[in-house]
Amino acid sequence: MRTITFREAIREALIEEMEADSRVFIMGEDIGVYGGARGVTRGLVEKFGEERVRDTPLSETAIIGGGMGAALAGMRPVCELMLMGFTAVCFDEIQNLAGKWPFIHGEPQFKVPMVIRGPFGAGPGGVEPHAQCPEAFFMHCPGLIVVLPSTPHDAKGLLKTAIRDEHTVLFFEHERLYGTEGPVPEGTYALPFGKAEIRRKGKDVTVVATAYMVFQALTAAQGLAEKGIDLEVIDPRTLVPLDEETILESIHKTGRLIIVHEAYERGGSGAEIAAMVCEKGFHDLRAPILRLGAPNYPIPYSPALKKHYFPGAEGIESAVQKLLKD
Repeated sequence: MRTITFREAIREALIEEMEADSRVFIMGEDIGVYGGARGVTRGLVEKFGEERVRDTPLSETAIIGGGMGAALAGMRPVCELMLMGFTAVCFDEIQNLAGKWPFIHGEPQFKVPMVIRGPFGAGPGGVEPHAQCPEAFFMHCPGLIVVLPSTPHDAKGLLKTAIRDEHTVLFFEHERLYGTEGPVPEGTYALPFGKAEIRRKGKDVTVVATAYMVFQALTAAQGLAEKGIDLEVIDPRTLVPLDEETILESIHKTGRLIIVHEAYERGGSGAEIAAMVCEKGFHDLRAPILRLGAPNYPIPYSPALKKHYFPGAEGIESAVQKLLKD
């Protein structure tokens, strides 16, 4: 199978869906000639024209408000934000309107089939608000779908599903993943929402990790394997809907759970996953659930501080060894 980058996989999904459906178009800041903040849309304006690759004013509220109007009118907008941390600027449009409009006014006339996509998380120089991980905000909002791919294969397949879906989808692309490579099949395919991927099978401890943290968990698993400790690493891929069954089946086997995400620990997606496991799989647990996230403090700019700020493979290894002692 061919190998392409995460960035190329997203671009390929956009091209295929735009070729297949004339209702699909892209809008965002500098996405035309410049190709967007991360180069994902480079070359698309030459291929599809300015009507379908629309540069917008520097206003997240205008981008999401315009996308919502287009979706209500029957189009399939893909709205690129320069940073997903800027969803705070247009939170009203997403939370109060796009996610709830169909329920307030009645389907099918008022569906909002819109994708909101863009980078999140800390790159080499990222700092507040450019390095934030706001995915947990949208888990709390009814009517929204929350997607966090970690591989090029998943990025393409999940984005195609997102564009075809009848709901508003938040599609989070981690800064550190754009240049990563992985196998992606030739031709079109789509992946279902709500289906986790077991990245590594194991029997001692279950680690649920999202986006870039998946690879930190796999690195930790490799180091721990040399010490005779066997991790099972689960990538949820979508937080809403969440594949509860796969997580619970793993905990039934291992009896131990660590949840790892780059977002602030307090109120992060790990809290919701932990609550679900306590409600539905408590009797399978042999030790307390551990959550690893960023400290409840703004993200530092200093690379030296950043090294200790975010969870990583070393922290996961330490947490696993602590859990096995309990």
